[in-house]
Amino acid sequence: MNFAFNDIFTEIAALLFLAAIFGALGLRLKQPLIVSFIALGIFVGPSGLELVSANDQIDLLAKLGIALLLFVVGLRLDMHIIRTMGPVALATGLGQVFFTSVFGYLIAIALGMTRVGAVYVAVALTFSSTIIIVKLLSDKREVDALHGRIALGFLIVQDIVVVLVMIGLTAFGQGGDFDSLQNEALKVLVNGSGLILVIMLLMRYVLPYLLRLLAKSQELLLLFAIAWAVSLATIGVMLGFSKEVGAFLAGISIASSPYKDLIAARMVGLRDFLLLFFFIDLGAQMDLSMIGEQLTPALIFSVFVLIGNPLIVMVIMGYLGYRKRTGFLAGLTVAQISEFSLILGALGVKLGHIAPQTLGVITLVGVITISISTYMIIYSHQLYEKLAPWMGIFERKIAHRELHEDASSIDTRANVILIGMGRFGNGIAAVLRANHFRLHSIDFNPDVVHKGDRSGHTVHYGDAEDPEFISTLPLTHVKWIISTSEDPHVSLSLLHGLKGQDFQGKVVVTAHTHALADKLKIAGADLVLIPYEDAGKGAAALIMGMS
Repeated sequence: MNFAFNDIFTEIAALLFLAAIFGALGLRLKQPLIVSFIALGIFVGPSGLELVSANDQIDLLAKLGIALLLFVVGLRLDMHIIRTMGPVALATGLGQVFFTSVFGYLIAIALGMTRVGAVYVAVALTFSSTIIIVKLLSDKREVDALHGRIALGFLIVQDIVVVLVMIGLTAFGQGGDFDSLQNEALKVLVNGSGLILVIMLLMRYVLPYLLRLLAKSQELLLLFAIAWAVSLATIGVMLGFSKEVGAFLAGISIASSPYKDLIAARMVGLRDFLLLFFFIDLGAQMDLSMIGEQLTPALIFSVFVLIGNPLIVMVIMGYLGYRKRTGFLAGLTVAQISEFSLILGALGVKLGHIAPQTLGVITLVGVITISISTYMIIYSHQLYEKLAPWMGIFERKIAHRELHEDASSIDTRANVILIGMGRFGNGIAAVLRANHFRLHSIDFNPDVVHKGDRSGHTVHYGDAEDPEFISTLPLTHVKWIISTSEDPHVSLSLLHGLKGQDFQGKVVVTAHTHALADKLKIAGADLVLIPYEDAGKGAAALIMGMS
Protein backbone atom coordinates (compact mmCIF):
# COMPACT_ATOMS: atom_id res chain seq x y z
CA MET A 1 0.00 0.00 0.00
CA ASN A 2 1.60 3.24 -1.13
CA PHE A 3 0.66 6.62 0.37
CA ALA A 4 3.76 8.51 -0.82
CA PHE A 5 3.46 12.30 -1.18
CA ASN A 6 4.43 14.17 -4.32
CA ASP A 7 5.79 17.14 -2.37
CA ILE A 8 8.89 16.60 -0.21
CA PHE A 9 7.99 19.39 2.21
CA THR A 10 4.58 17.82 2.83
CA GLU A 11 6.19 14.40 3.35
CA ILE A 12 8.63 15.75 5.94
CA ALA A 13 5.77 17.59 7.67
CA ALA A 14 3.75 14.37 7.80
CA LEU A 15 6.72 12.44 9.21
CA LEU A 16 7.23 15.03 11.94
CA PHE A 17 3.54 14.93 12.84
CA LEU A 18 3.59 11.12 12.96
CA ALA A 19 6.80 11.22 15.03
CA ALA A 20 5.06 13.41 17.59
CA ILE A 21 2.13 10.97 17.72
CA PHE A 22 4.34 7.86 17.97
CA GLY A 23 6.52 9.58 20.58
CA ALA A 24 3.49 10.56 22.67
CA LEU A 25 2.10 7.02 22.45
CA GLY A 26 5.50 5.64 23.42
CA LEU A 27 5.71 7.87 26.48
CA ARG A 28 2.15 6.95 27.40
CA LEU A 29 3.11 3.28 27.24
CA LYS A 30 6.41 4.05 29.04
CA GLN A 31 8.48 3.06 26.00
CA PRO A 32 11.79 4.68 24.98
CA LEU A 33 11.56 7.30 22.24
CA ILE A 34 14.18 5.47 20.19
CA VAL A 35 11.94 2.40 19.94
CA SER A 36 8.97 4.62 19.05
CA PHE A 37 10.85 6.33 16.23
CA ILE A 38 12.25 3.07 14.81
CA ALA A 39 8.70 1.66 14.90
CA LEU A 40 7.56 4.75 12.99
CA GLY A 41 10.25 4.09 10.39
CA ILE A 42 9.01 0.51 9.92
CA PHE A 43 5.41 1.82 9.75
CA VAL A 44 6.17 4.30 6.96
CA GLY A 45 8.80 2.13 5.22
CA PRO A 46 8.51 -0.68 2.67
CA SER A 47 7.04 -3.03 5.30
CA GLY A 48 4.25 -0.55 6.05
CA LEU A 49 2.59 2.33 4.22
CA GLU A 50 5.56 3.01 1.89
CA LEU A 51 5.20 6.66 2.80
CA VAL A 52 8.89 7.53 2.52
CA SER A 53 10.01 8.69 -0.92
CA ALA A 54 12.33 11.54 0.10
CA ASN A 55 15.06 9.06 1.03
CA ASP A 56 17.92 11.32 0.02
CA GLN A 57 16.65 14.25 2.09
CA ILE A 58 15.95 12.11 5.15
CA ASP A 59 19.34 10.41 4.81
CA LEU A 60 21.03 13.83 4.68
CA LEU A 61 19.29 15.01 7.85
CA ALA A 62 20.14 11.70 9.54
CA LYS A 63 23.83 12.04 8.65
CA LEU A 64 23.89 15.60 10.02
CA GLY A 65 22.39 14.31 13.26
CA ILE A 66 24.99 11.54 13.52
CA ALA A 67 27.81 14.02 12.96
CA LEU A 68 26.52 16.37 15.68
CA LEU A 69 25.96 13.49 18.11
CA LEU A 70 29.55 12.25 17.85
CA PHE A 71 30.85 15.82 17.84
CA VAL A 72 29.14 16.57 21.17
CA VAL A 73 30.55 13.35 22.62
CA GLY A 74 34.05 14.32 21.47
CA LEU A 75 33.61 17.69 23.20
CA ARG A 76 33.41 15.86 26.53
CA LEU A 77 36.81 14.22 26.17
CA ASP A 78 40.29 15.51 26.72
CA MET A 79 43.73 14.00 26.09
CA HIS A 80 43.98 12.53 29.60
CA ILE A 81 40.80 10.52 29.11
CA ILE A 82 42.03 9.29 25.73
CA ARG A 83 45.36 8.20 27.21
CA THR A 84 43.75 6.37 30.13
CA MET A 85 40.83 4.81 28.23
CA GLY A 86 42.78 3.99 25.06
CA PRO A 87 44.39 0.68 26.13
CA VAL A 88 41.22 -0.84 27.62
CA ALA A 89 39.15 0.39 24.66
CA LEU A 90 41.55 -1.24 22.21
CA ALA A 91 41.78 -4.51 24.15
CA THR A 92 38.04 -4.76 24.77
CA GLY A 93 37.04 -3.64 21.27
CA LEU A 94 39.35 -6.01 19.41
CA GLY A 95 38.76 -8.84 21.88
CA GLN A 96 34.98 -8.57 21.57
CA VAL A 97 35.15 -8.42 17.75
CA PHE A 98 37.38 -11.52 17.66
CA PHE A 99 35.42 -13.71 20.06
CA THR A 100 31.98 -12.66 18.76
CA SER A 101 32.98 -13.37 15.16
CA VAL A 102 34.46 -16.79 16.06
CA PHE A 103 31.47 -17.98 18.10
CA GLY A 104 29.04 -16.39 15.66
CA TYR A 105 30.68 -18.29 12.79
CA LEU A 106 30.43 -21.60 14.66
CA ILE A 107 26.74 -20.99 15.43
CA ALA A 108 26.05 -20.12 11.79
CA ILE A 109 27.79 -23.28 10.56
CA ALA A 110 25.82 -25.35 13.08
CA LEU A 111 22.62 -23.85 11.65
CA GLY A 112 23.58 -25.10 8.18
CA MET A 113 24.73 -21.84 6.59
CA THR A 114 27.38 -21.77 3.88
CA ARG A 115 30.86 -20.75 4.94
CA VAL A 116 30.66 -17.40 3.17
CA GLY A 117 27.21 -16.69 4.62
CA ALA A 118 28.44 -17.70 8.07
CA VAL A 119 31.36 -15.27 7.79
CA TYR A 120 29.04 -12.41 6.85
CA VAL A 121 26.61 -13.14 9.69
CA ALA A 122 29.42 -13.61 12.21
CA VAL A 123 31.04 -10.29 11.31
CA ALA A 124 27.66 -8.52 11.31
CA LEU A 125 27.06 -9.71 14.89
CA THR A 126 30.24 -8.05 16.14
CA PHE A 127 29.29 -4.42 15.44
CA SER A 128 27.20 -2.37 17.84
CA SER A 129 25.34 0.85 17.09
CA THR A 130 27.48 3.77 18.25
CA ILE A 131 24.67 6.24 17.56
CA ILE A 132 21.99 4.42 19.56
CA ILE A 133 24.30 3.66 22.49
CA VAL A 134 25.69 7.18 22.75
CA LYS A 135 22.17 8.62 22.59
CA LEU A 136 20.98 6.34 25.40
CA LEU A 137 24.04 7.03 27.56
CA SER A 138 23.63 10.76 26.95
CA ASP A 139 19.97 10.62 28.00
CA LYS A 140 21.02 8.77 31.18
CA ARG A 141 23.94 11.20 31.73
CA GLU A 142 26.38 8.30 31.78
CA VAL A 143 28.69 9.28 28.93
CA ASP A 144 31.07 10.74 31.53
CA ALA A 145 30.87 7.69 33.81
CA LEU A 146 33.75 5.21 33.74
CA HIS A 147 31.72 2.53 31.95
CA GLY A 148 30.44 5.16 29.49
CA ARG A 149 33.96 6.28 28.60
CA ILE A 150 35.12 2.69 28.13
CA ALA A 151 32.07 1.81 26.02
CA LEU A 152 32.60 4.86 23.84
CA GLY A 153 36.23 3.88 23.33
CA PHE A 154 35.60 0.34 22.14
CA LEU A 155 32.69 1.49 19.97
CA ILE A 156 35.10 3.78 18.11
CA VAL A 157 37.46 0.79 17.75
CA GLN A 158 34.55 -1.17 16.25
CA ASP A 159 33.86 1.64 13.77
CA ILE A 160 37.47 1.49 12.57
CA VAL A 161 37.24 -2.31 12.20
CA VAL A 162 34.04 -1.81 10.16
CA VAL A 163 35.97 0.39 7.73
CA LEU A 164 38.72 -2.20 7.32
CA VAL A 165 36.20 -5.02 6.78
CA MET A 166 34.35 -2.99 4.15
CA ILE A 167 37.62 -2.29 2.34
CA GLY A 168 38.51 -5.98 2.36
CA LEU A 169 35.13 -7.18 1.11
CA THR A 170 34.97 -4.55 -1.62
CA ALA A 171 38.51 -5.38 -2.79
CA PHE A 172 37.81 -9.12 -3.03
CA GLY A 173 34.34 -8.51 -4.49
CA GLN A 174 35.91 -6.52 -7.34
CA GLY A 175 38.47 -9.21 -7.98
CA GLY A 176 41.28 -7.58 -6.06
CA ASP A 177 44.20 -9.63 -4.77
CA PHE A 178 46.01 -9.56 -1.43
CA ASP A 179 48.44 -6.87 -2.61
CA SER A 180 45.62 -4.46 -3.50
CA LEU A 181 43.97 -5.15 -0.12
CA GLN A 182 47.28 -4.50 1.65
CA ASN A 183 47.70 -1.24 -0.25
CA GLU A 184 44.20 -0.08 0.71
CA ALA A 185 44.81 -0.87 4.39
CA LEU A 186 48.15 0.97 4.29
CA LYS A 187 46.44 3.93 2.64
CA VAL A 188 43.87 4.10 5.44
CA LEU A 189 46.64 3.95 8.06
CA VAL A 190 48.61 6.77 6.41
CA ASN A 191 45.50 8.88 5.95
CA GLY A 192 44.47 8.37 9.56
CA SER A 193 47.91 9.30 10.89
CA GLY A 194 47.99 12.39 8.69
CA LEU A 195 44.51 13.48 9.80
CA ILE A 196 45.39 13.14 13.49
CA LEU A 197 48.64 15.05 12.99
CA VAL A 198 46.87 17.93 11.20
CA ILE A 199 44.21 18.10 13.92
CA MET A 200 46.87 18.20 16.64
CA LEU A 201 48.62 21.09 14.88
CA LEU A 202 45.31 22.95 14.54
CA MET A 203 44.57 22.35 18.24
CA ARG A 204 47.92 23.85 19.15
CA TYR A 205 48.28 26.80 16.77
CA VAL A 206 44.94 27.72 15.16
CA LEU A 207 41.75 26.68 16.94
CA PRO A 208 42.33 28.47 20.30
CA TYR A 209 42.75 31.85 18.59
CA LEU A 210 39.97 31.23 16.08
CA LEU A 211 37.48 30.23 18.78
CA ARG A 212 38.39 33.25 20.88
CA LEU A 213 37.63 35.48 17.91
CA LEU A 214 34.35 33.76 17.04
CA ALA A 215 33.17 33.70 20.67
CA LYS A 216 32.32 37.41 20.40
CA SER A 217 29.11 36.18 18.75
CA GLN A 218 27.44 33.06 20.17
CA GLU A 219 25.53 32.50 16.93
CA LEU A 220 28.73 32.60 14.90
CA LEU A 221 30.47 30.28 17.37
CA LEU A 222 27.64 27.75 17.06
CA LEU A 223 27.68 28.02 13.26
CA PHE A 224 31.41 27.35 13.19
CA ALA A 225 31.03 24.37 15.51
CA ILE A 226 28.41 22.79 13.24
CA ALA A 227 30.51 23.51 10.15
CA TRP A 228 33.62 22.08 11.83
CA ALA A 229 31.80 18.89 12.88
CA VAL A 230 30.27 18.28 9.45
CA SER A 231 33.48 19.19 7.60
CA LEU A 232 35.66 16.76 9.54
CA ALA A 233 32.96 14.09 9.21
CA THR A 234 33.14 14.59 5.44
CA ILE A 235 36.94 14.54 5.44
CA GLY A 236 36.83 11.32 7.47
CA VAL A 237 34.70 9.67 4.78
CA MET A 238 36.96 11.00 2.00
CA LEU A 239 40.00 9.49 3.73
CA GLY A 240 38.38 6.08 4.02
CA PHE A 241 36.94 6.32 7.53
CA SER A 242 33.38 6.72 8.75
CA LYS A 243 31.71 10.07 9.37
CA GLU A 244 31.42 9.08 13.03
CA VAL A 245 35.21 8.98 13.42
CA GLY A 246 35.66 12.34 11.70
CA ALA A 247 32.97 14.10 13.74
CA PHE A 248 34.30 12.55 16.95
CA LEU A 249 37.80 13.91 16.22
CA ALA A 250 36.26 17.33 15.51
CA GLY A 251 34.77 17.34 19.00
CA ILE A 252 38.03 16.24 20.62
CA SER A 253 39.90 19.00 18.78
CA ILE A 254 38.04 21.70 20.75
CA ALA A 255 37.41 19.70 23.94
CA SER A 256 40.04 21.73 25.79
CA SER A 257 38.42 25.02 24.76
CA PRO A 258 36.71 27.13 27.48
CA TYR A 259 33.74 27.44 25.12
CA LYS A 260 33.01 23.71 24.87
CA ASP A 261 30.17 23.76 27.45
CA LEU A 262 28.45 26.64 25.67
CA ILE A 263 28.74 24.90 22.30
CA ALA A 264 27.48 21.58 23.67
CA ALA A 265 24.50 23.18 25.43
CA ARG A 266 23.42 25.11 22.32
CA MET A 267 23.81 22.05 20.06
CA VAL A 268 21.85 19.44 22.03
CA GLY A 269 18.39 20.48 20.79
CA LEU A 270 19.47 20.55 17.15
CA ARG A 271 21.24 17.20 17.58
CA ASP A 272 18.15 15.48 19.00
CA PHE A 273 15.91 16.90 16.26
CA LEU A 274 18.18 15.65 13.47
CA LEU A 275 18.66 12.25 15.12
CA LEU A 276 14.91 11.74 14.83
CA PHE A 277 15.46 11.28 11.08
CA PHE A 278 18.24 8.74 11.69
CA PHE A 279 15.94 6.48 13.69
CA ILE A 280 13.09 6.89 11.19
CA ASP A 281 15.52 6.11 8.36
CA LEU A 282 16.86 3.08 10.25
CA GLY A 283 13.35 1.70 10.70
CA ALA A 284 12.41 2.45 7.10
CA GLN A 285 15.41 0.45 5.85
CA MET A 286 14.25 -2.67 7.70
CA ASP A 287 12.34 -4.58 5.01
CA LEU A 288 10.56 -7.27 6.98
CA SER A 289 9.07 -8.91 3.87
CA MET A 290 12.11 -11.17 3.42
CA ILE A 291 12.04 -12.65 6.93
CA GLY A 292 9.75 -15.68 6.50
CA GLU A 293 11.44 -18.91 7.57
CA GLN A 294 14.47 -17.00 8.91
CA LEU A 295 12.78 -16.43 12.28
CA THR A 296 14.37 -19.39 14.12
CA PRO A 297 18.02 -18.67 13.20
CA ALA A 298 17.41 -14.95 13.82
CA LEU A 299 16.15 -15.70 17.35
CA ILE A 300 19.19 -17.88 18.06
CA PHE A 301 21.59 -15.18 16.85
CA SER A 302 19.65 -12.54 18.80
CA VAL A 303 20.03 -14.49 22.05
CA PHE A 304 23.75 -14.79 21.35
CA VAL A 305 24.08 -11.03 20.78
CA LEU A 306 21.90 -10.08 23.76
CA ILE A 307 23.67 -12.40 26.20
CA GLY A 308 26.92 -13.55 24.60
CA ASN A 309 28.31 -10.14 23.61
CA PRO A 310 27.95 -8.63 27.11
CA LEU A 311 29.50 -11.77 28.65
CA ILE A 312 32.50 -11.50 26.32
CA VAL A 313 33.05 -7.85 27.32
CA MET A 314 32.65 -8.69 31.03
CA VAL A 315 35.24 -11.48 30.79
CA ILE A 316 37.75 -9.20 29.05
CA MET A 317 37.22 -6.27 31.42
CA GLY A 318 37.34 -8.55 34.46
CA TYR A 319 40.66 -9.94 33.24
CA LEU A 320 41.93 -6.36 32.79
CA GLY A 321 41.10 -5.63 36.43
CA TYR A 322 37.79 -3.78 36.30
CA ARG A 323 34.97 -4.36 38.75
CA LYS A 324 32.06 -6.57 37.77
CA ARG A 325 29.62 -3.64 37.82
CA THR A 326 31.72 -1.59 35.40
CA GLY A 327 32.09 -4.60 33.12
CA PHE A 328 28.37 -5.33 33.23
CA LEU A 329 27.27 -1.76 32.44
CA ALA A 330 29.82 -1.46 29.62
CA GLY A 331 28.95 -4.93 28.33
CA LEU A 332 25.26 -4.15 27.94
CA THR A 333 26.14 -1.52 25.35
CA VAL A 334 27.15 -4.24 22.84
CA ALA A 335 23.90 -6.19 23.20
CA GLN A 336 22.67 -5.22 19.74
CA ILE A 337 23.92 -5.09 16.18
CA SER A 338 24.60 -1.91 14.26
CA GLU A 339 23.17 -0.17 11.25
CA PHE A 340 26.59 -1.02 9.76
CA SER A 341 25.62 -4.70 10.08
CA LEU A 342 22.69 -4.09 7.73
CA ILE A 343 24.95 -2.17 5.34
CA LEU A 344 27.44 -5.06 5.44
CA GLY A 345 24.69 -7.55 4.58
CA ALA A 346 23.45 -5.36 1.73
CA LEU A 347 27.02 -5.13 0.39
CA GLY A 348 27.30 -8.92 0.50
CA VAL A 349 24.12 -9.30 -1.57
CA LYS A 350 25.34 -6.68 -4.06
CA LEU A 351 28.68 -8.47 -4.48
CA GLY A 352 26.92 -11.82 -4.89
CA HIS A 353 28.53 -13.32 -1.78
CA ILE A 354 25.29 -14.06 0.11
CA ALA A 355 21.61 -14.61 -0.71
CA PRO A 356 18.84 -12.13 0.22
CA GLN A 357 17.65 -14.66 2.84
CA THR A 358 20.89 -14.14 4.77
CA LEU A 359 20.30 -10.38 4.72
CA GLY A 360 16.80 -11.14 6.05
CA VAL A 361 18.35 -12.91 9.05
CA ILE A 362 20.63 -9.97 9.77
CA THR A 363 17.73 -7.53 9.42
CA LEU A 364 15.53 -9.44 11.86
CA VAL A 365 18.40 -9.75 14.35
CA GLY A 366 18.77 -5.98 14.09
CA VAL A 367 15.07 -5.38 14.83
CA ILE A 368 15.09 -7.74 17.82
CA THR A 369 18.39 -6.73 19.41
CA ILE A 370 18.04 -2.97 18.96
CA SER A 371 14.58 -3.03 20.52
CA ILE A 372 15.44 -5.27 23.48
CA SER A 373 18.90 -3.81 24.21
CA THR A 374 17.39 -0.33 24.44
CA TYR A 375 15.44 -1.49 27.48
CA MET A 376 18.47 -3.32 28.86
CA ILE A 377 20.56 -0.14 28.77
CA ILE A 378 17.79 2.06 30.17
CA TYR A 379 17.22 -0.32 33.10
CA SER A 380 20.87 -1.40 33.41
CA HIS A 381 21.22 -0.54 37.09
CA GLN A 382 18.08 -2.44 38.07
CA LEU A 383 19.31 -5.43 36.05
CA TYR A 384 22.64 -5.32 37.82
CA GLU A 385 21.01 -5.34 41.25
CA LYS A 386 19.16 -8.53 40.30
CA LEU A 387 22.17 -10.29 38.77
CA ALA A 388 25.04 -9.02 40.96
CA PRO A 389 25.12 -12.06 43.32
CA TRP A 390 26.09 -14.32 40.39
CA MET A 391 28.72 -12.06 38.84
CA GLY A 392 31.66 -12.59 41.14
CA ILE A 393 33.39 -14.76 38.53
CA PHE A 394 33.79 -11.67 36.32
CA GLU A 395 35.87 -9.75 38.87
CA ARG A 396 39.36 -10.19 40.26
CA LYS A 397 39.77 -10.25 44.02
CA ILE A 398 41.44 -6.86 43.71
CA ALA A 399 39.98 -4.74 40.90
CA HIS A 400 43.19 -2.74 40.52
CA ARG A 401 42.03 -0.70 37.50
CA GLU A 402 39.51 1.20 39.61
CA LEU A 403 41.77 1.94 42.56
CA HIS A 404 42.74 5.51 41.65
CA GLU A 405 44.47 6.27 44.94
CA ASP A 406 46.48 4.56 47.63
CA ALA A 407 44.77 3.79 50.92
CA SER A 408 47.03 6.40 52.49
CA SER A 409 45.40 9.11 50.34
CA ILE A 410 41.96 8.52 51.89
CA ASP A 411 41.23 10.84 54.79
CA THR A 412 39.85 8.43 57.39
CA ARG A 413 39.19 11.40 59.71
CA ALA A 414 36.78 13.07 57.28
CA ASN A 415 33.56 14.19 58.95
CA VAL A 416 31.72 15.02 55.71
CA ILE A 417 31.48 12.92 52.53
CA LEU A 418 30.44 14.97 49.48
CA ILE A 419 29.27 13.04 46.41
CA GLY A 420 29.14 14.91 43.09
CA MET A 421 31.69 17.64 42.35
CA GLY A 422 29.87 19.68 39.72
CA ARG A 423 29.19 23.39 40.13
CA PHE A 424 26.69 22.79 42.93
CA GLY A 425 29.03 20.36 44.72
CA ASN A 426 32.03 22.63 44.37
CA GLY A 427 30.05 25.49 45.88
CA ILE A 428 29.08 23.38 48.88
CA ALA A 429 32.67 22.13 49.27
CA ALA A 430 34.07 25.67 49.34
CA VAL A 431 31.70 26.77 52.15
CA LEU A 432 32.28 23.62 54.21
CA ARG A 433 36.06 23.89 53.95
CA ALA A 434 35.88 27.57 54.91
CA ASN A 435 34.12 26.39 58.06
CA HIS A 436 36.89 23.85 58.81
CA PHE A 437 35.05 20.64 57.89
CA ARG A 438 37.19 17.74 56.70
CA LEU A 439 35.84 16.56 53.33
CA HIS A 440 36.10 13.32 51.42
CA SER A 441 35.01 14.31 47.89
CA ILE A 442 33.72 11.77 45.37
CA ASP A 443 32.68 11.83 41.70
CA PHE A 444 32.05 9.18 39.03
CA ASN A 445 33.57 11.24 36.19
CA PRO A 446 37.18 10.11 35.59
CA ASP A 447 38.01 13.57 34.24
CA VAL A 448 36.90 15.26 37.49
CA VAL A 449 38.82 12.65 39.50
CA HIS A 450 41.96 13.42 37.53
CA LYS A 451 41.73 17.21 37.79
CA GLY A 452 40.44 17.48 41.36
CA ASP A 453 37.91 20.04 42.52
CA ARG A 454 37.88 23.76 41.77
CA SER A 455 40.28 24.58 44.61
CA GLY A 456 42.72 21.80 43.77
CA HIS A 457 41.70 19.26 46.43
CA THR A 458 41.70 15.52 45.69
CA VAL A 459 38.54 13.93 44.32
CA HIS A 460 38.13 10.16 44.65
CA TYR A 461 36.39 7.90 42.16
CA GLY A 462 33.06 6.36 43.13
CA ASP A 463 29.53 5.72 41.88
CA ALA A 464 26.80 6.19 44.48
CA GLU A 465 24.46 3.95 42.49
CA ASP A 466 26.82 1.00 42.97
CA PRO A 467 25.36 -1.24 45.72
CA GLU A 468 28.90 -2.10 46.86
CA PHE A 469 30.02 1.54 46.91
CA ILE A 470 28.95 2.30 50.51
CA SER A 471 31.17 -0.42 51.99
CA THR A 472 34.26 1.34 50.59
CA LEU A 473 33.55 4.71 52.27
CA PRO A 474 35.59 5.89 55.30
CA LEU A 475 32.56 6.22 57.60
CA THR A 476 34.32 6.08 60.98
CA HIS A 477 34.11 9.81 61.83
CA VAL A 478 31.53 10.89 59.24
CA LYS A 479 28.60 12.95 60.53
CA TRP A 480 27.17 14.10 57.18
CA ILE A 481 26.91 12.46 53.76
CA ILE A 482 25.82 14.89 51.04
CA SER A 483 24.87 13.90 47.50
CA THR A 484 24.36 16.57 44.83
CA SER A 485 23.02 14.14 42.22
CA GLU A 486 19.45 14.91 41.14
CA ASP A 487 18.97 11.38 39.80
CA PRO A 488 16.39 9.74 42.10
CA HIS A 489 17.83 6.27 41.43
CA VAL A 490 21.22 7.42 42.74
CA SER A 491 19.68 8.98 45.85
CA LEU A 492 17.52 5.94 46.63
CA SER A 493 20.45 3.56 46.11
CA LEU A 494 22.58 5.68 48.44
CA LEU A 495 19.90 5.79 51.15
CA HIS A 496 19.31 2.04 50.87
CA GLY A 497 23.03 1.28 51.06
CA LEU A 498 23.61 3.51 54.09
CA LYS A 499 20.68 1.89 55.88
CA GLY A 500 22.30 -1.49 55.25
CA GLN A 501 25.57 -0.20 56.76
CA ASP A 502 23.65 1.09 59.81
CA PHE A 503 25.01 4.60 59.25
CA GLN A 504 24.14 6.83 62.25
CA GLY A 505 24.96 10.22 60.74
CA LYS A 506 22.82 12.59 58.68
CA VAL A 507 22.14 12.12 54.97
CA VAL A 508 21.50 15.01 52.57
CA VAL A 509 20.32 14.32 49.01
CA THR A 510 19.18 16.47 46.11
CA ALA A 511 15.94 16.58 44.12
CA HIS A 512 14.40 18.79 41.46
CA THR A 513 10.75 18.60 42.59
CA HIS A 514 8.89 18.69 45.91
CA ALA A 515 7.13 15.40 45.09
CA LEU A 516 10.49 13.66 44.70
CA ALA A 517 11.79 15.38 47.83
CA ASP A 518 8.89 13.93 49.85
CA LYS A 519 9.61 10.46 48.47
CA LEU A 520 13.30 10.73 49.45
CA LYS A 521 12.41 11.88 52.97
CA ILE A 522 10.19 8.83 53.37
CA ALA A 523 13.14 6.70 52.19
CA GLY A 524 15.28 8.10 55.03
CA ALA A 525 16.84 11.39 53.90
CA ASP A 526 17.35 13.89 56.74
CA LEU A 527 17.43 16.86 54.35
CA VAL A 528 16.58 17.25 50.67
CA LEU A 529 18.11 20.11 48.70
CA ILE A 530 16.24 21.65 45.78
CA PRO A 531 19.09 23.58 44.09
CA TYR A 532 17.30 26.28 42.11
CA GLU A 533 14.73 26.93 44.81
CA ASP A 534 17.35 27.01 47.57
CA ALA A 535 19.57 29.29 45.49
CA GLY A 536 16.61 31.59 44.87
CA LYS A 537 15.86 31.81 48.57
CA GLY A 538 19.52 32.55 49.32
CA ALA A 539 19.67 35.23 46.65
CA ALA A 540 16.44 36.79 47.93
CA ALA A 541 17.84 36.85 51.46
CA LEU A 542 20.97 38.65 50.23
CA ILE A 543 18.85 41.20 48.36
CA MET A 544 16.62 41.79 51.38
CA GLY A 545 19.70 42.22 53.55
CA MET A 546 20.82 45.11 51.35
CA SER A 547 17.49 46.97 51.61
